[in-house]
Amino acid sequence: FYNHIRAACESGWDFSSRWMLDPNDLASIHTTDIIPLDLNSLLYHLALAISTASQDISQKEKYLNIAERIKAAILTFLWCEKSNCFYDYDVKAKACTGVFSAAAFYPLFVGIATHDQALFTATKAMKELLHNGGLACTSNFNGQQWDAPNGWAPLQWTAVKGLLNYGFKKDAQEIATKWCKLNEAVFKRTGKMMEKYNVVDINLEAGGGEYPVQDGFGWSNGVYLKLKSVFFES
Repeated sequence: FYNHIRAACESGWDFSSRWMLDPNDLASIHTTDIIPLDLNSLLYHLALAISTASQDISQKEKYLNIAERIKAAILTFLWCEKSNCFYDYDVKAKACTGVFSAAAFYPLFVGIATHDQALFTATKAMKELLHNGGLACTSNFNGQQWDAPNGWAPLQWTAVKGLLNYGFKKDAQEIATKWCKLNEAVFKRTGKMMEKYNVVDINLEAGGGEYPVQDGFGWSNGVYLKLKSVFFES
């Protein structure tokens, strides 16, 4: 149990229905059984970056090969043909977890997805995860801070950049607009940038998790400024 808890904390998504057999029961957490979308997408990106930067031919080829193997594994195991969606993979069940989350944008963020996969991901996310204030982590309302109704700045940027990578500017701008307006409304009301936000009811604070909402997070400031520079500054 504690290994699963520690793994979830290390993932950054502490805690989320992504890691639970029962989305409403933290005791059902089984993080170490799961191959996550975001971690493996970032490992692909890292291996590719090392290959690109390397001056040594053998190292360049080694890390390019690693990147291609990770990409192939993601497309084989983390893409569900039946539901046309990216999911985390449960190695014990030998199946996708079925929890749709904003982590589905990571293969778009690093350029692994095909155009059709990107289209299916965008369509599903805009329908199931997008609310008045931006993207929720998941569609599960269970009191965990990496589930609905909460949205987090890094996930907004990952989604926006992923959508822009595949030419879906309208969807990207809609997410950016909703998120920036929410940030501005909360700042006007409180004088603060926040760690996370309630994207479902923009008049309420975010909540859930094991500690109070934190004031002023660098990623909230950074993502807000980046989105404003991309879409709202000439």
